[in-house]
Amino acid sequence: MGKSEETMIFKEQKNVLSRLQAFYENNRVGHAYIFDGDRGTGKEDVSLFFAKLLLCQNVEENVPCETCHACLRVNSRNHPNVTMIYPDGQTIKKGQMDEFLIEMAKKGFESGRKIYIISQAERMNTASSNALLKYLEEPDGEVTAILLTDAYASILPTIQSRCQRISFLPPSRETMISLLEEKGITKSMAATVTMLTANLEEAFSLAEDDAFAHMRKTVLKLVEASDQNVHEALLYIQSTWLQVFKEREDTDRGLDLLLYAYRDIVAYKSELTSIAAYPDHREFLNALAMKMTYTELSFVMEAILQAKRQLSGNMNRQLLMEQLMLSVQEGFLVV
Repeated sequence: MGKSEETMIFKEQKNVLSRLQAFYENNRVGHAYIFDGDRGTGKEDVSLFFAKLLLCQNVEENVPCETCHACLRVNSRNHPNVTMIYPDGQTIKKGQMDEFLIEMAKKGFESGRKIYIISQAERMNTASSNALLKYLEEPDGEVTAILLTDAYASILPTIQSRCQRISFLPPSRETMISLLEEKGITKSMAATVTMLTANLEEAFSLAEDDAFAHMRKTVLKLVEASDQNVHEALLYIQSTWLQVFKEREDTDRGLDLLLYAYRDIVAYKSELTSIAAYPDHREFLNALAMKMTYTELSFVMEAILQAKRQLSGNMNRQLLMEQLMLSVQEGFLVV
């Protein structure tokens, strides 16, 4: 993670940082925490910030100095009092946890608290979870375990009950768009993918995917065809849409993208200042906003939502999309 990206994430998680700083300031550091939040919310970076805070030799105003020997070694991942545990393959195995517990029981190489950070803690298998549980039931000395997860419900309730839960908020769309632009993604594509996910890694992957770019273009072309007449829309469904959106999951995503296009139209009509899903098509969508009434737009958006409900019932995709286009045309005729 780059420095500017880390700074943005920290701004988004300022409430989390304030809680951790309060634990430190009040000398109430716990022996176990669960950092819970989506991927891309900075859980690992914040856990290392906390480790630095607990080990720093020159803390000022509850912030680690970043320049002392302890801070530099935490940053370079070679501080003897900080241990990181990652899944070995698909799971965190009992052997890994046993080794971790043996290290915890040893006298530290250096004075001060020992910090253990368990990444993707939901991937502990039953044996490793039970081994960790023994430590949580009988913590020994100045030791703090930090479990990182984006699937809190998958962690054993007995472990949950012995840890303090720290929940991370997903980053705002504004922050995600800025971070994606820093990675070379266009603002228009960043605006679209951040409508679909609050996960930065997933958003970046989508934005880089040529197949997704083609899906995005196909959806906007369907909006254009629908504006012309139902025959153009039906022809486009048969000639292009069904070749691009081949699976049920693809169709579901396509319907979401279609819904966001009409959401943009409503926003332009209402003169809202929210970030559009398709800022690069503002002129066209704004022209539709001038033509369509709120009643028509409401009808069309409800038709798309109904199509999503029918899709979950395994309705034939071609029939579903043809019915949707007929419903959209009916919406245009609403008086």
